[in-house]
Amino acid sequence: MMDFQLTDDQRQFCEEARRFAAKELHIRTDSDNGKQLAYSRETWKKCAQLGILGLPFSEHYGGSNAGVLTTLLVMEALGETAKDYGLLFSLSAQLWSVQMPILEIGSEAQKAKYLPKLINGDIIGAHGMSEPNSGSDAFSLRTTAIRDGNDYILNGSKTFVTNAPNAEVFVVFANIDPPSKFMGITAFLVDAGTPGFNIGKPMEKMGLAGSPMAEIVFDNCRIPESARLGKERAGMRVFNSSMEWERACILACNLGAMQRQLDECIQYSNDRVQFGQPISANQAISHKIVDMKVRLEASRYLLYLVATKKDLGESAKMESAIAKLVLSEAWVASSLDALQIHGGYGYMVEYGIERDLRDALGGRLYSGTSEIQKNIIARELGL
Repeated sequence: MMDFQLTDDQRQFCEEARRFAAKELHIRTDSDNGKQLAYSRETWKKCAQLGILGLPFSEHYGGSNAGVLTTLLVMEALGETAKDYGLLFSLSAQLWSVQMPILEIGSEAQKAKYLPKLINGDIIGAHGMSEPNSGSDAFSLRTTAIRDGNDYILNGSKTFVTNAPNAEVFVVFANIDPPSKFMGITAFLVDAGTPGFNIGKPMEKMGLAGSPMAEIVFDNCRIPESARLGKERAGMRVFNSSMEWERACILACNLGAMQRQLDECIQYSNDRVQFGQPISANQAISHKIVDMKVRLEASRYLLYLVATKKDLGESAKMESAIAKLVLSEAWVASSLDALQIHGGYGYMVEYGIERDLRDALGGRLYSGTSEIQKNIIARELGL
């Protein structure tokens, strides 16, 4: 039996996160055209100073050793109060797809070089796997890393790289032996500014506008052997491990968003009077709100279960895929319900509900599409 009762320390962490989010994590816009801007370096640093990026990491690297469940509780609390989900997404992307693989697979020198600076906000990290011709089919990548003495020479490109415009270090994947296909995939750590490594202009997205994204290109980019993350041909292990973490944890802030949506819809439906009674008196409305509550609690349980297994050091490959699938689809469905409950007001930009929907839709795509999650679950079931 899993016990999800919060400890006093966890409650304190969460309350501090809510206060911080209410004060600091508002949406930044261009004053001339109202366009949402990516996070500022100053805001990122404040998040790091709060300890967000170090929660599940050892004090040896500047973390607080708080555990995975506590980390997800804090991200949930941030999502309940923050307005900028793009920033929360970027923080989560660094936590699980950059810091975690360095911790689990990196050399002691790599951990010492990168983790303290990533955790305290001095540098920002990005993860590059997807390519223009390899998205869900990740292991068909074409970027190569050809051995040249004690160096590797990288050629190729990556796309949809979260944090790329602001990042100083990149976890990237390349093939050291293209004829062997996916068996040659190897992971590397590449520093921004390395000759032959270029970052493209920011890419505009439908949602998560506060999270910057860009393409990166390698043109005879020479990196030393010490930049390799793990062993040669171990790229599949590095990627699969980081994706299990990302699937399990990157949507935690969306739980908070769903809680906020639920609270707002209850308040609005009780206050909004039509035909002489609150609209909450109509089953068409109350049942939508019930659906939102059921989705929220089911998603919360699944996510807490995965976090508990991770804290126990257990594998959660299928459970993380289930949690990612259920939570990503639930946030979309609840955002649609929230919009419908608010009617015409829900369609207006100033209410923020349409922004929630645009942000939510991305969750069905990143860290593996909903269809890929179903494939993972099917394989785990022996199908």
